Parts: sequence; structure tokens; C-alpha cells
Amino acid sequence: MSRPRAVPADEPARGQRAPDRAARLTLAVERDGPTCIWCGRELTGLVAPTTEHVVPRVKGGPSWPENEVAACRRCNAARGHTGPVQWLAECRGRGWIPDESRLTRALESLAAAIACRGGQRRARPYLDAQLRRLRRSTPAGDPGSAAGPGRRRA
Repeated sequence: MSRPRAVPADEPARGQRAPDRAARLTLAVERDGPTCIWCGRELTGLVAPTTEHVVPRVKGGPSWPENEVAACRRCNAARGHTGPVQWLAECRGRGWIPDESRLTRALESLAAAIACRGGQRRARPYLDAQLRRLRRSTPAGDPGSAAGPGRRRA
């Protein structure tokens, strides 16, 4: 006899449909705020928000709210299938101020969701590697640094 699993609050109940793309984008903006995770621009007016998969779909990333953050169209298109930690470094190199704490939260939240719901065998090793890289790249004693050494926060 199998034991019932805990269902996260944002997971639809059996028989209900999962939120569509527009609803998931709205959830991401409400959860994380109306700024791009990568460049920090405010997502209003001419800067349209898009749903950014932290773990790319081609790497096995699901279209779950835990794997989605809001990003501007420019950053989402420029990133393509680049890994999130590599793209974080690229954004800093471009002089942008990415939100590392939001990225960390998203990766850890996705890891917890996968542990709870199961599946996602392609995404698991990729996600674990990204979390290791992110932890190695964070300066000691400064776990939430989004600016890095020599950069100022906005």
C-alpha cells in the first residue's frame, strides 16, 4: 500500500488543470517582483516580461512555477539554453546587476519540488550541478551577494 504524498499548495489538485503560461508568468511576477532576474530592469511599459525557465526545457526543466521566473524579453532571448550560473556570470560581465538571491531561491525551490513530486530524471543532475556551481561562485561570508566584488547594488 503506497503512502499519499504531500501536495504543494501551488500544485493543482487531481482533475484540475495546471495554470497556463500567462497565469504562471503572473505568479512569477507577483512572487518575485516586477524586475528582470538577469538585468534588473523594471518589467513595465516597453520592457515586456517573459517566463524564463531557470533549468531550460531542453535540459529537462519542467514548466512548473518553481522553475519559472520573470525576465525581460532581451535577457530571455540572449540567454537561450545557457546554464543559469554561467549566464549569471555573463550578466555581471555585461555590467548588469542580476538577482543572485532570486536565482538561488528558484533553484532550491525546484530541487525541493522535484524531491516532493518525483520524476524529472533529466533535470535532477543538471539542477544539482548548477546548485554546486552557484555555491562555489558565491563569495565566502556573503551568501546573498548579487553584486559580487567591486560591483554596487541598485
